[in-house]
Amino acid sequence: MDIATIIGFGGCILLLVVSILMNGSLLTFVDVPSMMLVGGGAVAAMIYCFPLKQSLKLLSVLKKAVLSKTPDPAENVAALVRLAEVARRDGILSLENHLSDGTYDDFMVRGLRMAIDGQDPAVIQAAMEQEVETLMERHTSGKGLFETLGKYAPAFGMLGTIIGLILMLKNMDDPAALGPGMALALVTTFYGSLLSNVFFLPMADKLGLRSDEEVGSKVLIIRGVMSIQSGDNPRIVQQKLMAFLDAKQRQKIEAEQE
Repeated sequence: MDIATIIGFGGCILLLVVSILMNGSLLTFVDVPSMMLVGGGAVAAMIYCFPLKQSLKLLSVLKKAVLSKTPDPAENVAALVRLAEVARRDGILSLENHLSDGTYDDFMVRGLRMAIDGQDPAVIQAAMEQEVETLMERHTSGKGLFETLGKYAPAFGMLGTIIGLILMLKNMDDPAALGPGMALALVTTFYGSLLSNVFFLPMADKLGLRSDEEVGSKVLIIRGVMSIQSGDNPRIVQQKLMAFLDAKQRQKIEAEQE
């Protein structure tokens, strides 16, 4: 589970609740019709914008953003260097005995098995890069769901406010009802801004970060697989892959080797 997502979301809600309680009551901001209009309207607009099959993936995309584990590039570098040592010592065909124990990344295993089967290097690289491109398209699609929700939630909030104002102005003969009516009309704008800025748009940004991390991990794997396939010395493989790591991750690998 991504602790940062939980802390960030919880912090936003806590600040809002405390701010409201310092000046009034939470019940002032509770209006079921407004919730239905903003939340339901944003979801309906999302379904309108995307194919139904894609829209139904919303919950699975949310699950990935909150529960997915960030790939550790240092672990992938260490794994590729170990495999390069085996290939250098025993031949690339010997890698087959090391890939079936489930300890290596599936993407890495697929690339190395193509190399073991004697596929042309250009074919291997093209196939792996195509998989990354397809992954990026899926990630862009998933992020787009939340971006669309974040875009339309404030719009439906404004629509709710306009509806409330129209109904309020039709009852101008009762001045005592103008204040409560205005407050109720503004609640939908509050809901739209809340959903967009506290949940939908931050979640879209989180998905973008997750996509960048996963794509970077796979690019690293492609570079390592192609280096192993070409028969590079394990030290050369490591030097090529260290370029993908920050200083702290490099120190971690060097410490493990010592």
